[in-house]
Amino acid sequence: MNSLDILFVLPLLIIFSYLFDAFARKTKFPSVILLMVTGILLRFIISFSGYDNFEFLDNLIPVLGTIGLILIVLEGAIELEINRKKLPLIAKGFLAALLILIANIFFLQLLFISLFQMEDAAAVLYAIPLAVISSAVVIPSAASMLNHDKEFVVYESTFSDILGIMIFNYALRQLEFGLPLVGAEPLISLGLQIVGVIVISLLITYVLFRLLQKIEHHVKFFLILALLILVYAFGKLFHLPALVTIFIFGIFLSNVKSLLPKFLRAYLDLDATQKEFHEFHILTAESTFIVRTFFFLFFGFSIQLSAFDSFTPLFYGLLVFLVMFIVRYLYFSISSFSLKPSPLVYMSPRGLISILLFLQLKEVSFINKNQNYIDERLLLIVILSSMFVMLLGTIKKQSAPFEEEDEEENALTVEMEVNSENSTDQETTNL
Repeated sequence: MNSLDILFVLPLLIIFSYLFDAFARKTKFPSVILLMVTGILLRFIISFSGYDNFEFLDNLIPVLGTIGLILIVLEGAIELEINRKKLPLIAKGFLAALLILIANIFFLQLLFISLFQMEDAAAVLYAIPLAVISSAVVIPSAASMLNHDKEFVVYESTFSDILGIMIFNYALRQLEFGLPLVGAEPLISLGLQIVGVIVISLLITYVLFRLLQKIEHHVKFFLILALLILVYAFGKLFHLPALVTIFIFGIFLSNVKSLLPKFLRAYLDLDATQKEFHEFHILTAESTFIVRTFFFLFFGFSIQLSAFDSFTPLFYGLLVFLVMFIVRYLYFSISSFSLKPSPLVYMSPRGLISILLFLQLKEVSFINKNQNYIDERLLLIVILSSMFVMLLGTIKKQSAPFEEEDEEENALTVEMEVNSENSTDQETTNL
């Protein structure tokens, strides 16, 4: 392709992505599926024309995925509202993300060992990417849900992203050096690392806030994003949970008045920078849209239809998803004391995080990759299955929120009428 062809293709892809996103908001059909299908079709068309040199994808996809990961966590954290009233819901979302993630990893590990005769280390590392919920997919799809369920989905999926990456890096480091995954010493060490990273993150957050106020140049938001990416890169270099820094910065950016200590607020003009925070949020959202667009396009582009030459990946992919769906159903059934599936049961799509962590496994040297049934084909089946189930669950439960809202409105109307009658009786008594 020459430069003129690229100038035609790139803007058309962005326009198609925007149309896919608009279509997804109307129909609840995940735009990510349309992006991947577009990438697969482009690969087929270009390969049919005779061009077959796609080695650049091996380096491009992980870089786009990492930047997309940082932006998605940052955007998700910015959208989280933290206050005392929401603490129970936040705790509930965190607990659900943690317990479901650990249960999925445990049962998938047993499945991989018994079904594929995999080693324990490889089984754990391949289970983690498949167990992580994609906040980039589930948050837009939860728009039609009740506010309480929608907020829960935001908290759970965001925590699932962060916990999944932290557990993956922790497991990778422990298994690389032949250390046990569960034990007092490694867990205490991980806890101390997290506490240290949180303290450092608070200092970095304060410095970045000061930069936002002090920089008078008209280009400064991309400087902040560049510094955040640099912080993440240093964290990866020293095997630290640097994603916590991104999360904390986003949390403080949207909740600075309620979370920042008073002695630090005295040095910041929060009212003057409120507009800048809003502009930074818009920039983050649009950057996330662009990076996510090309990541899923290139991921679809990397898939060869000729690789699906048997039903084996389909069978194994559906089996893996079925195990995770049962785990999620059991959790919400037990926690809600109800056998009827909650709308939240369907909201567990896989996406960018799963792909990114899966790609990192290709660089792990101590895993035997020969005769490995867990590859891109199985991952694609799991992603598509989880998204289609989410779509079916959204369509099935679409009328339920309106019915519940009507019940809430009726209850509110009755309460107002009772209060009005009581007020009238009180006035009569006073007279």
